[in-house]
Amino acid sequence: MRTFPNLAAIAWRKSSYSDGGDNNCVEVSDGFPGAVPVRDSKNPTGGVLLFPAAAWSAFIATVKTEHLS
Repeated sequence: MRTFPNLAAIAWRKSSYSDGGDNNCVEVSDGFPGAVPVRDSKNPTGGVLLFPAAAWSAFIATVKTEHLS
């Protein structure tokens, strides 16, 4: 059986690459070994995507590389 973390009372943080808008970015939460919860800041009560930590790290590395190009 698969278990999922309780996401009801976690602390969220906005992306450091946010454009400064009130709700124009994704939010992530830290403290989940092996996983990264991600949600849309425009819909904080909506769904949460749960990415494997390694996949999220690879995504962020690619975004940073493309941003600097």
